[in-house]
Amino acid sequence: MLRLRNLLVMTLMAGVFFTACNGTSKKKTEKAATEKAAAGSVKSEAIFPDWSRDATIYEVNIRQYTKEGTFAAFEKSLPRLKKLGVDILWIMPINPISKKNRKGTLGSYYAVQDYKGVNPEFGNLADFKHLVDKAHEMGFHVLLDWVANHTGWDNKWITEHPDWYTQDSLGHIISPVPDWTDVADLNYNNPNMRAAMIDAMKYWVKEANIDGYRCDVAGSVPVDFWNQARAELDAIKPVFMLAEDADNMNLLKKAFNANYGWPFLHIMNELYKGKKNATDIINYYEKTYAAYPKGSYPMIFTTNHDENSWNGTAYERLGDAVKTFSALTFVVPGMPLIYSGQEAGLHKRLSFFEKDEIDWSDLSMSNFFHKLIQLKKDNNALWNGNSGGDFVTLENSAMPKVLTFSRKNNGNQVVSVFNLSPDPVSFEITGSFPEGTFKEAFTGQERTLNGIFKLAPWGYQIFVK
Repeated sequence: MLRLRNLLVMTLMAGVFFTACNGTSKKKTEKAATEKAAAGSVKSEAIFPDWSRDATIYEVNIRQYTKEGTFAAFEKSLPRLKKLGVDILWIMPINPISKKNRKGTLGSYYAVQDYKGVNPEFGNLADFKHLVDKAHEMGFHVLLDWVANHTGWDNKWITEHPDWYTQDSLGHIISPVPDWTDVADLNYNNPNMRAAMIDAMKYWVKEANIDGYRCDVAGSVPVDFWNQARAELDAIKPVFMLAEDADNMNLLKKAFNANYGWPFLHIMNELYKGKKNATDIINYYEKTYAAYPKGSYPMIFTTNHDENSWNGTAYERLGDAVKTFSALTFVVPGMPLIYSGQEAGLHKRLSFFEKDEIDWSDLSMSNFFHKLIQLKKDNNALWNGNSGGDFVTLENSAMPKVLTFSRKNNGNQVVSVFNLSPDPVSFEITGSFPEGTFKEAFTGQERTLNGIFKLAPWGYQIFVK
């Protein structure tokens, strides 16, 4: 969801994760702190499609992707993305954008005018269906970005069904958050609105054969709605569901497969500033295992559309450690995300309400991300959820500057050593360490690990067996 102010992510009490959105929680939203207590003791009932187990997700910003900013123009990039190795294409909202109270010239994708319509800026329904069909033909799966929490102000629901919206004491429809002035808050106490929303979600699965949804500010919509929506979508075809939320673990019990790894992102940001260290990552994963319904997992990333536009590029936030943290997102538990332009070293904040094309002139980062994606695919220890291995910390003599850990699964082992500091380090793994001959992931060189390492500032090595 777009923001006029930066995302405000507050550190909550131990065991409670960062909030996924900067908005004030609404009365209709269950309190995460009271709901998540028993989450980790249950197994997620959501369906996890086989194609998601080793997948990397790629966020597509249609408007800024090409000069034309259309489905047809983006479709020409599919062969390149296939070579890159990504599996899931998350396409930002494609619905028509409301003109009333619009921000900027083109407006926000998240101010939906018509849930069953297509933004003419991008093309038409036939163009979108052709894109999905072509993507499927090439082995991709497609998630559509869905905005269930609010609509734009000239959505026909406002005039035809004002009772479908949250109203103040004077009967005026209100925005979900004061500075989200281009959208109107939906009322989930109204069963007719719920039915219409699910009908619209089913429309895109039936009409365009999409494979699931990334759901905007999912934590601000009641869990029971998402549970019903997921059940009705799965009755058409098994889908994959991603929640923009990091707090409410009940979302992951039935409705969603994954949520946002906001806490991990902010640990990385603070770590680069010297305000956090490797211990914070270890603590994060201890809490993750304890809190998440078994089988579910976070999406892990260094940037996305919100971070890039409002909080700064990966290079602004992570400086000369961009590659270090990008590599880390592929070896820790969770599904890694690549945002449009990352493989081209995206160094600018893309405008949210205007045309602001990505510069594709330098694709030197593509090979780096290709190797990371292939590393994940080739090693089932790094797969997602129950298909991968646990995060096991290896104690080292340079803690907390250095993070060392191992993941094992079905005879496969991956050992990762990361210097999370701007200083060169020499260290050894002080406890038991993996034995045998490993291959260094990036160089292909074989090495018998003896527990002694030397790393440059922000240096890292990944070993596989």
